[in-house]
Amino acid sequence: MPSLSITMPHSLTPEEATSRLKNFFEKLKERHSDKISNLEESWDSNRLNYAFSTYGFHIKGDLAVEPGEVKVNGSLPFAAMMFKGKIEQSVREELERLLT
Repeated sequence: MPSLSITMPHSLTPEEATSRLKNFFEKLKERHSDKISNLEESWDSNRLNYAFSTYGFHIKGDLAVEPGEVKVNGSLPFAAMMFKGKIEQSVREELERLLT
């Protein structure tokens, strides 16, 4: 399965970055409940394991908040590869907005 890997620098404390990301995921669930189903998220301190379905695609991965950067990894189904660039761009834009 193809992978997605994004690293975004930040200047926040890991606790503040984690807090912002947790709030973001709550809002994401509310705003896109019609497009996202089977959402699973499990936070362990500053690490998130996630999985969800959208537009018939199942996506899963993890996110780690570290001092100075956030790392997002995920697996995409082959059928979603044509959207990989758009997905990466959207994730980067959201992370930049959240972490600045």
